[in-house]
Amino acid sequence: MAKVQYYYSSITGNLEMKKKQQKIEMILDGKKIAYEKVDIAADEESKKRMRELCGDPKALPPQLCNGDEYCGGYDAFEVAVEDEELEKFLKLA
Repeated sequence: MAKVQYYYSSITGNLEMKKKQQKIEMILDGKKIAYEKVDIAADEESKKRMRELCGDPKALPPQLCNGDEYCGGYDAFEVAVEDEELEKFLKLA
């Protein structure tokens, strides 16, 4: 079974990015959705992989994938939460 990968950066001077990352973690933890954290700041290969999956060579975290399937970034995540379709968004349903 594929698992949700959450691509983030542990090193960011961007407060908005940090808040978005915290919100994603808080919601995933609160809903008890298992996920693997992938720190793109610690590994250049992880950053390349994230950008490959996103189909955008300049994509920035946070990004969410399920296995090799791209789910979306923060804005799409937030819409899915508001529409109560998070499991569908994460390709778990």
